[in-house]
Amino acid sequence: MLPTEPLLIGQHAVANRVFVAPMAGVTDRPYRQLCRSLGAGYAVSEMAASNALLWATEKTSRRINHDGEPSPKAVQIAGGDACLLAEAARFNAERGADIIDINMGCPAKKVCNKAAGSALMQNEKQVAEILKAVVTSLKGMNVPVTLKMRTGYSRAQRNAVELARIAESEGIAMVTIHGRTREDQYRGHAEYETIARVKAAVGIPVVANGDIDSGLKALQVLQQTGADAVMIGRAAQGRPWLAGHVAHFLATGETKPSPDLKEISSWLRAHLLDHYAFYGEAKGVRSARKHIGWYLQGLPGVRLFRETIFSAETAEAQLSAIDTFLRNQGLPDCELPHQALAHAA
Repeated sequence: MLPTEPLLIGQHAVANRVFVAPMAGVTDRPYRQLCRSLGAGYAVSEMAASNALLWATEKTSRRINHDGEPSPKAVQIAGGDACLLAEAARFNAERGADIIDINMGCPAKKVCNKAAGSALMQNEKQVAEILKAVVTSLKGMNVPVTLKMRTGYSRAQRNAVELARIAESEGIAMVTIHGRTREDQYRGHAEYETIARVKAAVGIPVVANGDIDSGLKALQVLQQTGADAVMIGRAAQGRPWLAGHVAHFLATGETKPSPDLKEISSWLRAHLLDHYAFYGEAKGVRSARKHIGWYLQGLPGVRLFRETIFSAETAEAQLSAIDTFLRNQGLPDCELPHQALAHAA
């Protein structure tokens, strides 16, 4: 039987139990807001550095920008030094973050080589020190701390259960487990047995993450693990509606039809306009390319179309190219979501 009452993260009740995972270069503010507007219950920011020297940089300041975003606003922080992470947590809480999430799941070499991300899972004592420092730094602020990790650093060292117990004892409000080790990266299939063992071992909410791409798969994972919620990562790239569709299935047992090309083009256009406004036109055009490819993947001629998108140097050229491509897919001019670019400068 799936839980029907609201899930609390600390004192914050989330809209539903289907979350969008933090993904570097993907889940920026425009994308989080779009996912939330289309039914995601919760979305976490891209990971932000704990090094104070980077907070004023353009990249990090954008990653922690939640202006106009609905609550709860969650900022994920990354690093390996307990004091720096504690300082980063308080810095973000003072600037409006409702929840602080600690990254111990990123498998990227550039992160793990700095003894951060999933590399931290090798040292349980260090994990305890970090969690204690961050939770302590936020005392009196009513800002809960959550943790995202993997099942372990390697297949021979699946220690998520032990780390979850440490997290609970140090005051962590919720843990999210990606069903792979750091050694696995994103290869193979996620395993959910470890997540089930974590859920059985702790009393705080547990979120299952990994390979969830449909309502039926989410239901199967929830039943297999006993988890309190699911988190969708790579499957949501170019599919901002996916979390909302999964939430609808879990609530009603009904599968929403896949969006048609008119709906997809409308969401893509709205996303791009917000994206250009957020990054500025020059950077926005470059960083939008991957999103456009994800939205349109699988359509006839999209591989060749990517060359056109990469050659477009202005927002107007990029949007015009998309309109032409969609016409070639059979979408009439009257159904193209023409909008002004005045606010995208």
